[in-house]
Amino acid sequence: MPKVKCKITYDGTNFFGYQVQPKKRTVQGELEHALEKIHKGEKVRVYASGRTDTGVHAKDQTIHFETNLTIPGGSWKKALNALLPNDLYIRHSEVVPNDFHARYNVREKEYRYFVLNNAEPDVFQRNYVFHYRYDLDFNAVEEACKYLIGTHDFTTFSSAKSTVKGDKIRTLFEATCHREGDQIEFIFRGSGFLYNMVRIIVGTLLEVGQGKKKPVDIKRILEAKDRKLAGKTAPAHGLFLWKVDYK
Repeated sequence: MPKVKCKITYDGTNFFGYQVQPKKRTVQGELEHALEKIHKGEKVRVYASGRTDTGVHAKDQTIHFETNLTIPGGSWKKALNALLPNDLYIRHSEVVPNDFHARYNVREKEYRYFVLNNAEPDVFQRNYVFHYRYDLDFNAVEEACKYLIGTHDFTTFSSAKSTVKGDKIRTLFEATCHREGDQIEFIFRGSGFLYNMVRIIVGTLLEVGQGKKKPVDIKRILEAKDRKLAGKTAPAHGLFLWKVDYK
């Protein structure tokens, strides 16, 4: 059967994450519901590059599915968008070789996390940035980021609820932060990410900025492989799956 790959984007505010859950609105659920309509009641399973949690957004998530219909690859974008809600959109669609897999063929992913560092919140950004009102030493945060780059065991920065089997060794190709006014953007680009990894890293880096930890402490915290030594998990709504690249 033909295999279709789609690039999708969604506002995670009103979704209970990506993965299907009973009686809850999810990204996968909306996609499979639309595909079921197109396939006249036949259920179609959708596979993604990875799951996102409740409230997490995606600028460039990738999915694939198999179909017995002979619709041209580019036409799936129009067909699906006609049935999908306005907080979920198909950016691109194409037919791909049968050996393509949205999850297993990933080469690297990029996540971005946005922080509003101001004494006052911005109600218009409340679903897309983490309002952090404390003063920060931004130079210390920048320095701390450098200790995260490379291949490490990221057990310390993985949720205790993680169900990952095997090691927690991952490679970060980039860990940077940029500030413009009161807006801070964190960029993390890597071979793979653990459950809540980016949000725990951000929470820890903000503690460095507050002076609760020193930049060099990141090295010791990584080596300890102890979640208790890292900072709090930053809220979901500041996180975006920004880009997924394939082999």
